[in-house]
Amino acid sequence: MDKYKKILNYIFPYKTRVSLNVFFNFLSVVFNVFSVTMIIPVLGILFETQPLVTERIPFEFTTDAIQNNFYYLISLLIMRFGSVQTLVFIGLFAILMSFFKNTFRYLAMYHLAWLRNTVVKDIRNDLYIKSLHLPLAYHSNEKKGDLISRMTSDVQQIEHSIISSLEMIFREPITILVYLVTLLLISTQLTLVVFILLPLSGLIIGRIGKTLRATALKGQNKLGIILSVLEETLSGIRVIKAFNAEKKMKDRFFSLNSFYTRIMTKMFRKHYLASPVSEFLGTAVVVIIIWYGGSLVLSAEASLTPQGFIAYLLIFAQIINPAKSFSTAYYNVLKGMASTDRIDDVMKAEISIDDHPGSVEINEFSHSIEFRKVCFRYEHDMVLEDINLIIPKGKTIALVGQSGAGKSTLVDLIPRFYDASSGEILVDGKNIRDIQIKSLRGLMGNVSQEAILFNDNFFNNIAFGEYNIPEEDVIRAAKIANAHEFIEKTPLGYYTNIGDRGNKLSGGQRQRLSIARAVLKNPPLLILDEATSALDTESEKLVQQALSNIMKNRTSVVIAHRLSTVINADLICVIHEGKIVERGSHDELIQKNGYYKKLHGLQMFAE
Repeated sequence: MDKYKKILNYIFPYKTRVSLNVFFNFLSVVFNVFSVTMIIPVLGILFETQPLVTERIPFEFTTDAIQNNFYYLISLLIMRFGSVQTLVFIGLFAILMSFFKNTFRYLAMYHLAWLRNTVVKDIRNDLYIKSLHLPLAYHSNEKKGDLISRMTSDVQQIEHSIISSLEMIFREPITILVYLVTLLLISTQLTLVVFILLPLSGLIIGRIGKTLRATALKGQNKLGIILSVLEETLSGIRVIKAFNAEKKMKDRFFSLNSFYTRIMTKMFRKHYLASPVSEFLGTAVVVIIIWYGGSLVLSAEASLTPQGFIAYLLIFAQIINPAKSFSTAYYNVLKGMASTDRIDDVMKAEISIDDHPGSVEINEFSHSIEFRKVCFRYEHDMVLEDINLIIPKGKTIALVGQSGAGKSTLVDLIPRFYDASSGEILVDGKNIRDIQIKSLRGLMGNVSQEAILFNDNFFNNIAFGEYNIPEEDVIRAAKIANAHEFIEKTPLGYYTNIGDRGNKLSGGQRQRLSIARAVLKNPPLLILDEATSALDTESEKLVQQALSNIMKNRTSVVIAHRLSTVINADLICVIHEGKIVERGSHDELIQKNGYYKKLHGLQMFAE
């Protein structure tokens, strides 16, 4: 029930559109019922089973008054123009009623078209915003392909299954209700039988569809895994080809795809069962009504006239299609609720890193960043333990050590990509948990080992995250990063597209573009995470020169793979198994004859 409420919460803000849709649907049904009920006096008077009504009674909102006066109008037409001419008038009147019925139905659909697309847009927007705000820990644990599946196919499934059923959900209950009231006015006894039979039919249909949601959920989960494999295949196609792993990947994909096909076949078989079952039950109900209604007409009391019975059958026939449509909508909703469950898993995911009430905004970095007894663990594994470190303003601090020692994790704690498990990190004496995340990260520029670029032009990649940046500022940043020269050689200069993840550029060019982005931001604190480790010697030289330009008069935290790049750092910290085991300048650490000297000796030997 909660899942239905969540969908309704998206619809509720647009209650005006919903009200208009319901109102026009109601008018459409009323005009349709009015045209059908005309059959009663027409049949009775034309075929002389109903005497002409020559007296008009004062109008009241009662069945007898409405019926009498309607019979009176038909009788006047017959007496004045004859039976055949009256049929022409009634035919024209039926056309007019049909025009109004379909006009109002279109107006109802006109408002529904806007509503269904707007609701889906809102769901997509909320899901995208949520994915942006979820912490890095969530994205590290979840498969990217599965998340994409939830944001695309699951949202699309909601549109196809639930939102597209809004027409039936809003219109058909109104239709059925109006028809049932009309049937009740024609024959109370016969309608009581309908009230018993229809719920029984609905119960049978409901029991058949009960397992549809679970099957659909399995299918959507499996589709998410398929998209994850597809994303991994496209991202790692070079490795797959290099290791002749095409057959292995093909077998894996075929196996998942076959399992998904079996699940979806099972689901569609259940889905397709809705229409024949509802049609069979509808036929059975009609036969029972014909039998019972016929007995009422042929009984001694004759509580139901022949023309009334014919009209009753005509109106009841009008209920069959709405009831079938409503059962189809019910099946679609059950199928779509599986996608709602998967989307709800993302929407309910905890945002563990967020501003708390009372957090302050900071716009400058004045003194230092301090780690006090900081510990951090991923789930159960301790990664950092008892880190105490002061990073003074204007100094360059280098972090060195073996891979997996915890260097990147330590610097990720500063912009609160993750939160420390214990201890505290202070910026100018303020705990970073008490600082607004946006303003905290605004003090920092980040250049990582992998240059994260976007499928856009040079200008927008350098100006990423900024608005209304003058072109001269972007060019100045590119020059500082040694990127201006190769950018100018491209066909459209700064407005040349760089391809997916910058795949049209070399590794060194991508890294210099990433540095230019950091230069334009002009942050007081610069974080460099092995920014040159993946480059060749020539590219490293150009990038190192660009880094030297940006690091002038700036606080820098440098994670270094090559110790030669941090010899001139103000402080070098050696991290081993999550702890700072040594600290000092290059010369001081060499004299200590410890971990640093061992790392230095290994690198000198390798070179």
